[in-house]
Amino acid sequence: MRIAADGTWFYCGSPIGRLPLVQLLASVLRKEADRYVLVTPVEKVGIRVNDAPFLAVEMGVKVEADELQLIFRTNVEDLVTVDSEHPLRFERGAAEGLKPYVRVRGDLWALVKRALLYDLVALGGKERIGNQDWFGVRSGGLFFPMCPVSEIEAL
Repeated sequence: MRIAADGTWFYCGSPIGRLPLVQLLASVLRKEADRYVLVTPVEKVGIRVNDAPFLAVEMGVKVEADELQLIFRTNVEDLVTVDSEHPLRFERGAAEGLKPYVRVRGDLWALVKRALLYDLVALGGKERIGNQDWFGVRSGGLFFPMCPVSEIEAL
């Protein structure tokens, strides 16, 4: 089994087209050390993951008590509110520039779709961390830095 970078699940080289089956498999997915496994009461089956096991496909913004809350929906219909337990992280991709991820559960992350990165940037702002200015986004009262302000032009 394999999960492609675009979030498509494959079995024996064929895509799994039924969302309820993908959701069932996703519910038993775990990360152990450096590998992903599907865990049932009877066995553990290894699964290859090309990038992240999930894909964040939609983003909502809610304001509560003057604080922004970002909420992502994944390709398996999980709803994730960005907070201390479900942080955002940003990595530099080889060719695709900045790649955002949101923690879904445990050590399982969702790659945020490229179009949503532009929405995150639009919501972003500058904050000082230590002695450096960072550009990032706030959710649930926390700041999630994307990159140093001095590197924005390079992106």
